[in-house]
Amino acid sequence: MPTQVQDKLAAIINEIDRTGHANIMRLTVLKKWFEHPRRLRAFGLWVAERAANRGEGVTGEAAALFEQARALLTERPLSEPMPGWTAAEVLHRRLVAFQNTHRHQQWGPVRIIRNWDLLLVEQGLDLYLGQKRTPTDGYRLAADDCQHYDPRFGTNLNGPSRERLVALLGFVATVEAREGE
Repeated sequence: MPTQVQDKLAAIINEIDRTGHANIMRLTVLKKWFEHPRRLRAFGLWVAERAANRGEGVTGEAAALFEQARALLTERPLSEPMPGWTAAEVLHRRLVAFQNTHRHQQWGPVRIIRNWDLLLVEQGLDLYLGQKRTPTDGYRLAADDCQHYDPRFGTNLNGPSRERLVALLGFVATVEAREGE
């Protein structure tokens, strides 16, 4: 039986189908959901795995980071259900160093992001390693993963966001089903 969070995520997907977009703030429903123990770590790992698999067509250091991320997050043996802690920390440090350029604007320093999917792997590892621990951190990662820029709607949830929202709904349903066992 779908929960309230599942129903609300489905409503966001339906709104995108009807109107072409939805306000990204509607994902705040996840904050309450992330209050349950262990959901943040599992979500961070799930986002990092998915982002690591999207790194096609990059070259140089970014390609090496995607390769390392895939090896750690998606290519481990079934006997290891979770990535190794030390290897995850090493990868996280490399990801932070790779995108550690800042440009000073009049309102303060701005971090320059060269590859969005590598940032998602980094942020997912933040949750997995416990460096970010609040439900708000989980919501922010979900928003960063699902958002898509479209000049008509800005950075919001729109057509290309739909697939990621469907996957998020599936993740929520799977986690809740496992907790109910």
